[in-house]
Amino acid sequence: MNDQELKIELPKQSKLHQILVYALIPLMAIALYLVFMWSPVEKTMGVVQKIFYFHVGSAWTAFLAFGVVFVCSILFLIKRKRIYDIVAGISAEIGVVFTAIVLTSGPIWGRSAWNTWWTWEPRLTTTLILFFIYIAYILIRHMDGAWEKKARLASVFGIIGFIDVPIVFMAIRWWNSKLHPIVFGDGPTQQGGGIEPPMLFTLVFTLGVITLLYVVLLQKGVYIEKTKLAVEKYKKHVQEKLMDKVS
Repeated sequence: MNDQELKIELPKQSKLHQILVYALIPLMAIALYLVFMWSPVEKTMGVVQKIFYFHVGSAWTAFLAFGVVFVCSILFLIKRKRIYDIVAGISAEIGVVFTAIVLTSGPIWGRSAWNTWWTWEPRLTTTLILFFIYIAYILIRHMDGAWEKKARLASVFGIIGFIDVPIVFMAIRWWNSKLHPIVFGDGPTQQGGGIEPPMLFTLVFTLGVITLLYVVLLQKGVYIEKTKLAVEKYKKHVQEKLMDKVS
């Protein structure tokens, strides 16, 4: 086995990823300033209301992540390209993390607003179900067996599991939950309860920053997964060469 045969081609991290990482750091600092210093304190709930910005941002990003799982699962079943399976798997893991943040920040907020850590109201219940659906999705991906078989099964599960996402979003409208307020999209004007302009700006800015964080994490996750596949391919190549030497 010569030096040429021992070479391994590892994927390269794109310059776009590096730019986004460098942009994300100051943007996160600005978002924290807007949330804790610039945006006004809500009169009824007080400072605890500021969890709202991270809670909503995490929920939106979880929906986005599971939407990517849904789209990439369909693309994988159609084209059978592994990159779609990789993106779907990484996106699901990120989505589970953000859903866990939603399920953690929600009760902290709810303790102040509703005087209880948890209640089995529609949105909380459907969000918990969504969390377990994608935990199951990840477990399917880590089963023993050929990756093609696991990828097909996970893709089907990822498509079906996405059904719960619109259910979570519409839960407070379909079941008339009195605990979760409708800030946007209620009634003929679709304005809901409304929000003050500084709070709205902070919310939109925070949503953008958390979405950018998702993109960065997705890029990094895909890069790591590609690197792992390259190393596995290299190890297999080395093993085959060693077997040839022995035989």
